Amino acid sequence: MKNITRHTGKLESLKRLEGSVNGNPRYQFVVDGYVIRTAVDSSHGYSVPNFEGKQVAVTIGSHYGFTTLGSIHAA
Repeated sequence: MKNITRHTGKLESLKRLEGSVNGNPRYQFVVDGYVIRTAVDSSHGYSVPNFEGKQVAVTIGSHYGFTTLGSIHAA
């Protein structure tokens, strides 16, 4: 992952994407105006729905042309 940055804001617009080949969930959401996706087969796919509508701190970066989640926790 390149260009890693840290942002805080409310997790909004949670949308479930097609799961991975292994059946793991993936999500797309917005924090601080950034549209972010969880990585394929990442454990974040299981924790992101718990933060919907809450203030979070995230690290994001560019991965294969998409803004991808690096870490997430309550702010």
